[in-house]
Amino acid sequence: MNVNYKYAEPSRCLQQPGKTVLGLCPDLNRDEEVSFKGALKNPLVFRDAMLMLREIVISDARQKKKDRVEFFDWLSREIETRMQLREGYITGMREQIQEQINDSRNEMAKLDSEIKKLMGISQRMRKELNKYDVWKDFYKLEHKFWQFLRERDQSLWYVLDPVITVHPDQVTFEAFSVDESIYGCLSVNMDEFKLESEPKLGTTNIDFSAKLAKEMERFRTYTNVELSVNPGGFTVDTGVSPEYMEKKIDLPETWIKGFNQVSSAANLNGISVKLAPVDIYDICSFLRKHKEKKSPRYMKWILAKGKQVRIIFEPFGTELVLNAVYNGEKSREEKIWGRRRWLVAEKLLPIAKSFTIKLLGFGMPQFITADIGNMKMTIGLSSWSANDWVKGTAFNVMSGFIGDNGYHDTYNLLKQHRFMSIEDICTSLGKNKSQALPGIGGVLKRGEGYVDANDGLVRFRRLCSEPIPEELYKTTEAEHKVRKLMAKGMDNFSVTMSENGEYTFKDEHNNEKTELIIDEDGQVSKLKCSCSEFNRGPRNISAPCPHLLALYMRSTKFTGLELERGKEYTTNDIMELLL
Repeated sequence: MNVNYKYAEPSRCLQQPGKTVLGLCPDLNRDEEVSFKGALKNPLVFRDAMLMLREIVISDARQKKKDRVEFFDWLSREIETRMQLREGYITGMREQIQEQINDSRNEMAKLDSEIKKLMGISQRMRKELNKYDVWKDFYKLEHKFWQFLRERDQSLWYVLDPVITVHPDQVTFEAFSVDESIYGCLSVNMDEFKLESEPKLGTTNIDFSAKLAKEMERFRTYTNVELSVNPGGFTVDTGVSPEYMEKKIDLPETWIKGFNQVSSAANLNGISVKLAPVDIYDICSFLRKHKEKKSPRYMKWILAKGKQVRIIFEPFGTELVLNAVYNGEKSREEKIWGRRRWLVAEKLLPIAKSFTIKLLGFGMPQFITADIGNMKMTIGLSSWSANDWVKGTAFNVMSGFIGDNGYHDTYNLLKQHRFMSIEDICTSLGKNKSQALPGIGGVLKRGEGYVDANDGLVRFRRLCSEPIPEELYKTTEAEHKVRKLMAKGMDNFSVTMSENGEYTFKDEHNNEKTELIIDEDGQVSKLKCSCSEFNRGPRNISAPCPHLLALYMRSTKFTGLELERGKEYTTNDIMELLL
């Protein structure tokens, strides 16, 4: 998707009498003219949070692949340069050497005693020629090239500018990592600002360069900082007309879909564990000191009710006991991959009061929310780097966001109120939850809203200045298959409650047997299906087949039933129980 950004000028820090203005230039192609002006009460905390958001943006845990085409293009230019240098040094040298060799050969026929001496001279001359061989330093040049690429990538701000939204109650900054496996959202309450003018609500991209990040690093305790989002730029007051800066970016489809999948995942049920900063420090400290060189590479969280949280790091088998106590209703164990990406939370340790970890289950994402007083930093981590928020996931279906019936009514309602809970949306539209979810999903999949993982509210936010192409939000083939499976009825559906309070749901369609185990918290703990599509993948909830998705959709309607433990209930048994 091609997107055009237009800024009045680059964002910058301006030194004014008694204060520093952090001037952020919004995208002028937006239909809503966003503006904001307010002095920060805690500029250093804001600085550290924004720099941490930058760390998320440039984070890339994917395996690096060498681009041989670009290297050999660079090498060809280097060879040509060296050949020109050689010609300047040894013009005519080869002809002179050959003449000397011929004269020497004539003399050798007469003077045999001088043959060895002349051959020694010839060998020395050849060594001198080798000094100018253009291929002699090939591997050194190759190493120099890759070092150049590595240094260049680390020093630049990624081309996808962060998204800023001015809400009635807060200002949020959203960003995605380079590998699209880490989502970051900084929410700053209005109480953090001393407003100098009435904000204009809306969403826009902001020009946030590496140079601006360096200027922010110079904030000090004695610095009075004013955050200003000004569509007209910051040179108008001086009488200088701004020169518009335009960016044309081919926005990856996965970047758009990833934002939408984050909202769907944030809407799923999970368990929450509250950690102190020292607990996050202990986790990051262990990861810094230990580099795994073989599989398995995961950390297993052991959560026992009323006891301290324990983490076992594999493949070391080392156990770490945290200060935090698990207060959930049921003991459980959770395995987490992609643990090294937890290191992005290190920059928040000096300023965070506490951390809340939300675990969604085996193979599912995790959310880390840092409490920073009037600010909240939410970090969403996919289950592992190679499995981003789009590949093999179906969070839209799992959250009930199938189709887009009622999209227009939901869009107008959210645009009017800017943020609402799902319950308030249902009440305003006069629908139950199952009827309202497709309309909410239609808004989310079009990038016109998102689920705030911090408070669970659905907030209005237009991700792009132009409408997202239909192929990026239309109902997928997996959703069509789920609909067909759910329309076939529940003749083979059954549910059993185990002695420890877990629900076991079973179903069968066309000899494909599906089983799903959900605990009392509504979290998927185990699953299996006999179909080939599920067994070709990683066989966990991050890559479910349509059979499992359809069974999950049905199971959510019955997880609140009080069933006799150990007894299997068919559809007819459930209907009799309800009647």
